[in-house]
Amino acid sequence: MTEPSRPRPVPGPPPGAASEASTPAPFADLDQRPVAEHVDVFEAEHARLERELRTIDQL
Repeated sequence: MTEPSRPRPVPGPPPGAASEASTPAPFADLDQRPVAEHVDVFEAEHARLERELRTIDQL
C-alpha cells in the first residue's frame, strides 16, 4: 500500500486583503435584528462572496 501524500499548505489571502479579524462577522448580530432584515443581510453577504470568488483566477 502506498503512503498518502502530505497535505499541501492552504494559501493565505492575497496581499492587501482585509483580514478576518478586522472584518466583523456578517451574521454576528443576526439574532438581534428583526426577521425582516435577515434577507438583506444574507443578500449582502452573498454579493460579497461573489465578488471574492471573481478574484480567484487572479491568484
